[in-house]
Amino acid sequence: MNLVATVLSGAPIQFPSISYSSILPEVVFVGAAVLSMLLVAVLGQRDQTYGYTGLGVAAALFGGIWSYHLSQNVNARGAYAVVGGSLAVDGFSTFFMILTSVGVLITLLLAEAYLYKVSHRGPEFVALTLLSATGAMLMESAYDLLVLFIGLEILSISLYVMVSYTTSRRVSKESAFKYFILGGFASALFLYGLALVYGSTGSTNLGNIAAFLSKNTLTSNGVLLAGMVLILGGLGFKVAVVPFQFWTPDVYQGAPTSVTGFMSGVVKAAGFAALLRVFYFAFNTLRADWQPVLEIVAILTLLVGAVLAVVQSDAKRTLAYSSINHAGFILLGLYVASAASIGDSLYYLFAYTVMSSGTFGAISMIAHLEGRTEGTLSLADLRGIGRKYPKIALTLAILLLAQAGAPFTIGFLAKFSVLSSVVEAHHYVIAVIAMVSVVIAAVLYLRVTLSMYTPLTKDAEIDRVSTDPEISLGAVAVRVDEDTDLKVDAKVPVAAGLAMGLSVAMTVGFGLYASPLVQFASKAFLLR
Repeated sequence: MNLVATVLSGAPIQFPSISYSSILPEVVFVGAAVLSMLLVAVLGQRDQTYGYTGLGVAAALFGGIWSYHLSQNVNARGAYAVVGGSLAVDGFSTFFMILTSVGVLITLLLAEAYLYKVSHRGPEFVALTLLSATGAMLMESAYDLLVLFIGLEILSISLYVMVSYTTSRRVSKESAFKYFILGGFASALFLYGLALVYGSTGSTNLGNIAAFLSKNTLTSNGVLLAGMVLILGGLGFKVAVVPFQFWTPDVYQGAPTSVTGFMSGVVKAAGFAALLRVFYFAFNTLRADWQPVLEIVAILTLLVGAVLAVVQSDAKRTLAYSSINHAGFILLGLYVASAASIGDSLYYLFAYTVMSSGTFGAISMIAHLEGRTEGTLSLADLRGIGRKYPKIALTLAILLLAQAGAPFTIGFLAKFSVLSSVVEAHHYVIAVIAMVSVVIAAVLYLRVTLSMYTPLTKDAEIDRVSTDPEISLGAVAVRVDEDTDLKVDAKVPVAAGLAMGLSVAMTVGFGLYASPLVQFASKAFLLR
């Protein structure tokens, strides 16, 4: 009986019971976002950046801790669905909620220096980040395609504003407009695919779809296959796989660098969480239909990302294409479609979120200390950075080498585990292609790292700074002595230093002692 008939009959309306403890991270994120906006009405337009950032950081810490608590309950009592079966509380969702909380924590800490630099000291950035992360959590927990679409839109709408946060920059507004247009197109693809899947299976609930497909053999499944392709396109846009990657370099370059790090980590993780749950669970019986498509997409994504990253000159565009290459590796786990390979993809996603967030943070700090506008830092500008800013250069070097797959880092274990799953599934050709892409990308990472520690000529050094006796740029002071010897006293904001330190600690820590994270990822089972 539908809602209208229930109301007309006078019968009591049965609303689904909600276990608020199971969705507490999302509730806290929304509550913190709303509270940060309400504080403006109470405190006025005074400079409360530390307070707003602190509120967001507290929400992120709580979200991560509570998500871990939920994961322990799932391990003890099993997975379950809440809110009328529309959200899943399982090892898979809790893993991604922890990942999202870590990404939000790093993003907010890195963004503080940027907000001071552009004199945007209100709560808007913190609120938008928390709301976008709420959408990501809904996508990661969604057990219904409609809820997945709602989470996708909450995530996307907040991001459209975050990308254009620096309204004074034309390139930022252009990037936001491009992202908005293409994002709307991707949402339309997903929604149309949802409609076709519903028409074929009679349900939007992932469990019901999986049960229907396992019990019924469709004589003509063209409509269902079309729906699957459209859903793949809609979610493929968010994770930036070929051929849906064209927006990535422009948007990554134009967006504030802290937002770029958020997009490369949290947003990509949410998109892959949705892809993994929908295809590996709901469409699992049709893997013979979608695996060949994913094979082609993964190969193209690996090669396009690696090759185009090498020929870029802008730092953020280079990292944008690098993120496309990483997306290809993550997609390999879904292509193999085994329990072990899915766990490997989850491990890779956590590793990449940590590495990319810290990398973009280091790039942001270098641009900040050099007095450069967001999105204008070239790879040539990194030459000699190891002498000027040794701590930041060391941070960036570690994170870049980790992305290249250097031993004793989380990046090495992530690549090795995914490639091992591919080889064990006897997909040797794809494994070779993936290794070739690793070598190509490693050339880029090593070139940038060596460039940072290559000394500049004295003329080049002087040319990169003003000839004034002292230039103050927020937290940086650049002094040029009379004998033209360059001495730089760079003070990295505490919050940004903490964020980069956290990224490096997890990159090296989980590289040397990976078993806790590996076990956690391997236990991230899907609700069935």
